[in-house]
Amino acid sequence: MKLSTSGLSLLDDEGGGEKKCLNSELWHACAGPLVSLPTPGTRVVYFPQGHSEQVAATTNKEVDGHIPNYPSLPPQLICQLHNVTMHADVETDEVYAQVMLQPLTLEEQKDTFLPLELGIPSKQPTNYFCKTLTASDTSTHGGFSVPRRAAEKVFPPLDFSQQPPAQELIARDLHDVEWKFRHIFRGQPKRHLLTTGWSVFVSAKRLVAGDSVLFIWNEKNQLLLGIRRATRPQTVTPSSVLSSDSMHIGLLAAAAHAASTNSCFTVFYNPRASPSEFVIPLSKYVKAVFHTRVSVGMRFRMLFETEESSVRRYMGTITGISELDPVRWPNSHWRSVKVGWDESTAGERQPRVSLWDIEPLTTFPMYPSMFPLRLKRPWHPGVSSLLDSRDGANGMMWLRGATGEHGLNSLNFQGVGLLPWMQQRLDPTLLGNDLNQQYQAMLAAGMQSLGSGDLLRQQIMQSQQPFQHLQQRTNPGFNREHTSSPFRATAEQSTRGTGTATPTYFSECT
Repeated sequence: MKLSTSGLSLLDDEGGGEKKCLNSELWHACAGPLVSLPTPGTRVVYFPQGHSEQVAATTNKEVDGHIPNYPSLPPQLICQLHNVTMHADVETDEVYAQVMLQPLTLEEQKDTFLPLELGIPSKQPTNYFCKTLTASDTSTHGGFSVPRRAAEKVFPPLDFSQQPPAQELIARDLHDVEWKFRHIFRGQPKRHLLTTGWSVFVSAKRLVAGDSVLFIWNEKNQLLLGIRRATRPQTVTPSSVLSSDSMHIGLLAAAAHAASTNSCFTVFYNPRASPSEFVIPLSKYVKAVFHTRVSVGMRFRMLFETEESSVRRYMGTITGISELDPVRWPNSHWRSVKVGWDESTAGERQPRVSLWDIEPLTTFPMYPSMFPLRLKRPWHPGVSSLLDSRDGANGMMWLRGATGEHGLNSLNFQGVGLLPWMQQRLDPTLLGNDLNQQYQAMLAAGMQSLGSGDLLRQQIMQSQQPFQHLQQRTNPGFNREHTSSPFRATAEQSTRGTGTATPTYFSECT
């Protein structure tokens, strides 16, 4: 695979000039409507198990048992995301992203951190169409048949006073190459066709039946053109390409070395080949693991991409919760949910999914909401009742550590607990006096049943510091009104001597 010379804000090593920017809208359209890249400068969770699945999907070869284990590499590796660049393969137009990560130290994981957002929204175009090519579309002597509604929506209008109505279209691909086509309306029955120039494009891109093309009319009145390759089995591996085993060992060794030394490492994410995203925002992970209670028999829905590049929800039932590979990846949350799809929608859908990929139809909040006005009833003060010994039988396997102890350290990284997700949901504009008093009262009542040394209590107390800091900025009278608050005094006592950590948004690799 040849790397594209296109990227986002990359500097040319030779000329010192800035390289051309890859069109983000076209990249996301080719990647798919469900693809969302994490935001640079935020914290993410990297799943080496999912990275291996991408290699297996690309090479059509599963991981062999003789590949060594790396004890220093946890199944969930929390990292700082330093950079994300979008690329397209020069030969195949296959889109991929280059992601630079740096594992966090235990001390950095304990720092106060306010996530910026859950990820870069998928910049899907609004004025586009996607069509799977037929044998007729890829014939060297034919043309491309465009659906009538698609042509009227995306292409400039034809002049029907001409006979036959026709025009020349100029479209740019991911590499900023121009392609010229003749758009004509003719035939019996009449239809929209791309004729002159289409066979040249098909031959140059080596398109076959089953591949897809996308046409986009953007806000700058430009026509963009992208392709998606159909999955084709790889029968012969070139001698110059690394073997599947070597690729698995290489990515695992690199991640393990980075985890042990807290050094930067780079991964490549191929959204069309990878079964699922293996680098996700930390907020998304914590929300799914700690704020979603699921059990066997629960109904859920999950988003899937359709052939027309739209999105559709499919229904299923949770049938079990366990590690996918307990020997190689114990305590892993990757595809830990076994599911059964409705008979009418089963198809080739995965029998296992990750918790953050599904939407349970019935959910039970694990912890108090940051917005009490949205609650239909007050939070029950006995939060410890949600963490009893029956949780394991109810499917709460992610709340257990390796020794079976319940707590917040089963994430395979320390110091995270509830804090990142609570801070993610904070909205400074909603911190008025009334809401603040309700929130303080709710938390105070909820922690009556917790011991003074309880980890959850300490983390909730510590989480008040950034809240109060933001309240001071949004409410000038906060200090005068709350200096005598008993809850505030308790929070200050619990954090006295530890210092207030400065929120970390971005740091350079050293």
